[in-house]
Amino acid sequence: MVALDRKRTADESTTRSVKRIKHTGRSFNSVKNLPIINEIPKAKDVKLDIFVWGTGSMCELGLGPEAKTKEVKRPRLNPFLKDTGIVDFAAGGMHTLALDHKNQLWSWGSNDSFVLARDTSNAKEVLKDMNDDDEDDEDGDLNEAESTPGLVEGLPKDLKIIQVAATDNLSAVLLENGDVYAWGTFRCNEGILGFKHDTLIQKTPLKIDQFQNIVQLASGKDHILGLDVKGVVYAWGNGQQFQLGRKILERNRLRTLEPREFGLVDVKYISSGEFHCFAITKDGKVLSWGLNQFGQCGISSDLEDGSIVTVPTEVTSLSDKNIKSIAAGEHHTLALSEDGSIYSFGRYDMFEIGIAKDDLPEDTFKDAHGKPRSVPVPTKLLKLPKIRSIAVGSHHSLAVSEDGIAYSWGFGETYAVGLGPAGEDVETPTRIKNTATQDHNILLVGAGGQFSISGGVKLSDEEVEKREDKLEDEED
Repeated sequence: MVALDRKRTADESTTRSVKRIKHTGRSFNSVKNLPIINEIPKAKDVKLDIFVWGTGSMCELGLGPEAKTKEVKRPRLNPFLKDTGIVDFAAGGMHTLALDHKNQLWSWGSNDSFVLARDTSNAKEVLKDMNDDDEDDEDGDLNEAESTPGLVEGLPKDLKIIQVAATDNLSAVLLENGDVYAWGTFRCNEGILGFKHDTLIQKTPLKIDQFQNIVQLASGKDHILGLDVKGVVYAWGNGQQFQLGRKILERNRLRTLEPREFGLVDVKYISSGEFHCFAITKDGKVLSWGLNQFGQCGISSDLEDGSIVTVPTEVTSLSDKNIKSIAAGEHHTLALSEDGSIYSFGRYDMFEIGIAKDDLPEDTFKDAHGKPRSVPVPTKLLKLPKIRSIAVGSHHSLAVSEDGIAYSWGFGETYAVGLGPAGEDVETPTRIKNTATQDHNILLVGAGGQFSISGGVKLSDEEVEKREDKLEDEED
């Protein structure tokens, strides 16, 4: 996802006791003998209107090739998907996958790593005429095939897709029988890492044999996690920040291109940020691991550039909150509880965590100049209605209330917050209110590096009026 050059240097650290979960040391056979604790979910079937907004200079918005679609400052209905009946989607760093009710998969965005699973190299692309004085068309039109949703080919037609997943450079789908197909590649600090040990870039969907009986996928920047029916977590991709839950030796780096378990079991749910990961166990404990220099793992010890939580470690302040889902970006995290509360932690300087300056907790970590740098302890967001779903981009956040209203906050220069032309960072959760979505019940949101996407069902006039009346009463 988009990396932003706003860094701080820490000169102090705080400590907090944490409980570490040791590697089980189980053999493959002992993992096979574990009891089944998870079920493969059913395919989604509610047809959604799809709205997109943000910066689409890499074709992320899927609004076609015209240069004027490169910046969309408020949610806009995607006309190419209007009659397709989209039921699910996933936003990667610079591309999106969308599943329709006919079990067809659509893709759009940057195709440098063949994440779209279709050839876009010969598509029409119009560059700007040097004599053209139109200041709004600085770079000319976009690649027509990448900027327009197109169908992915090569997937099994007799099995329903129950989840789609996207990293920065890879796409994947989970099927109803627990199989996983993927395509694209993984990158690392040195460049392209590869797809498998004998494949640099996979251009078409390929079955991943190591993923069997999978119930959920969770994608990071350049890694992916899989959870199976027995509660075993598997990791695949780049592990240079310990996001694979184990130490990766340089001489064995290519071994990470084969998904494998790393000793984490009894898990009911997984999630991932760009370089850090989460798991919720069957008894409700929240575990985290990976990059933690801003406390984005929810663990407040050793907050310095490059700090790592090397093994899955209990986030004790969340384990009694009945957390049901987690969304994370590059340096921040949101955790959603069963009662609809959001707990936020991580980087502060672009307002990613949505906490007002006056409400920052005592645990706030400050830089050498006394400016707030991060909040490493999960902190409840105030002045929000009951929330039913969350999503996080690289440096911005989204939440949807039980009434189907979307809120956003965080980095604003790319317009991914969807709040209009100001382009300013948004400190606290703010309602996304515009003509395109005001009469919709938003059911699903997603966020990439510099763009956002939502899906909703249109309400009747009576339902819209009733919802607005309820909001006015709550504000009074």
